[in-house]
Amino acid sequence: MDRALLHELRAILGPRGLIEDRTRRVAYECDGLAFERRVPELVLLPADTAQAARCMRALHDHGVPVVPRGAGTGLTGGATPVEGGVVIGTARMRRVLELDPVDRIARVEAGLVNVELSRAAAKHGLFYAPDPSSQRACTLGGNVANNAGGPHCFRHGNTTRHVVGLVAVMHDGEVLDLSEPRVDPLGDDLVGLLVGSEGMFALVTEITVRLTPAPQRVETLLAVFDDLDAACDAVSEMIAEQLEPSALEILDKLTIEAVEASVFAAGYPPDAEAVLLIEVEGSDAEVEANSAGIARVLERRGALETRRATGDEERAKLWAGRKGAYGAMGRVAPDLYVTDVVVPRTKLRELVRRTTEICRERGLKVANVFHAGDGNLHPNVSYDRRDPDEVARVLDAGEKIMEVCIEAGGTLSGEHGIGLEKQKQMHLYFSPADLDAMERPRDVFDPARRMNPGKTLPIRACMETRTRPIAAASSDPAARRASPDAAAAQSTSDRERPR
Repeated sequence: MDRALLHELRAILGPRGLIEDRTRRVAYECDGLAFERRVPELVLLPADTAQAARCMRALHDHGVPVVPRGAGTGLTGGATPVEGGVVIGTARMRRVLELDPVDRIARVEAGLVNVELSRAAAKHGLFYAPDPSSQRACTLGGNVANNAGGPHCFRHGNTTRHVVGLVAVMHDGEVLDLSEPRVDPLGDDLVGLLVGSEGMFALVTEITVRLTPAPQRVETLLAVFDDLDAACDAVSEMIAEQLEPSALEILDKLTIEAVEASVFAAGYPPDAEAVLLIEVEGSDAEVEANSAGIARVLERRGALETRRATGDEERAKLWAGRKGAYGAMGRVAPDLYVTDVVVPRTKLRELVRRTTEICRERGLKVANVFHAGDGNLHPNVSYDRRDPDEVARVLDAGEKIMEVCIEAGGTLSGEHGIGLEKQKQMHLYFSPADLDAMERPRDVFDPARRMNPGKTLPIRACMETRTRPIAAASSDPAARRASPDAAAAQSTSDRERPR
């Protein structure tokens, strides 16, 4: 790393904000996708937006690639360092800057842990609805980057439905404020463009989100099945009957066994083939009507029993088992590959069975725990990364699972994003024109392609013949950020001109 750059970064960040020692940098070599690992050249931990902007300006002046990082809980390699690049993390930016219980809005720093926002809002009878399984560790900035989901997004929707404003630092250190002078500003939806962009456009440092009123009543049910197919069919029937639970989660036998043998033990019956964890929320009348309809479906589909949580403590225990399932799988093998695909709910039974077959055909141990209401499957493949042959079989299974789910009318990701894991499969779902359209906003946001390079979008030969970035033609910062649509409007002949 250039000495002048190091000196400048030390002056900006101080000893707490710059990690140079290799032993400490190793902790940042990957996220939850352990297949890909690379130790970053440096790790930068700015304390606020101003420090982040100064760092980004310095890195821009030296042409250094940047990989944004939240808590590193992502599962697709989106935070994997790149050669010659630095990791810039938001771990020190974790304040609640403003909480307005009247307008039900909170403004927070990107490093705030997801669950901490709901804790801060609880005294006002509010909560933050998106609840990834890693919500006790993941940060809101990381949730924005991947448009994170969670069990209760069946009712409340993914992250993008709750974000109304952002502050982001551009590749050259310019601060783009998309929350002032008004939240949810008019014009181009740049907030919507940044949510789910996986760190390729800018570093998000502050987020303005909607808060949701706590429901009048919550009922948590646990339905026990002796057949996984029946549990899947029960979910499909509930949707068909227009019942409206806030969460519908399935755990299969292997997952139940792992959870019950771990510190996350929730009281799931270990002899069950599957359990269906259901939550219903709303007014008393709404909860009563939905619960009664759900009970009838469960009976028709052969549930052995349906348990009802008797209070907050039992409800929390049931959910701790579900959200601790990934950690519990460490009892099965040292490593876990968590896939993330979405399928039509009418084909839930068929595709759960098919993904399981794909893994077993390759001699792999697979457990299923997933957002059944969304059709968002998470086949969890246990493996040991020290065994190259087993790693190869895991990767092959993952690719095949994506293929069969897309062929059935599904898609590549429900909440984890693309990162490195699914990059090669993007062409299975998107046309070359689609991929080109996704690439073009980067001409405005990151013309030199230094922001999280080599992630998400496949590297295609035709990209090499694209025009020089449109933003580079203007020295006016307002013109550079004016509109991704302006970049998308350039002519085909311009786009095909060699750089």
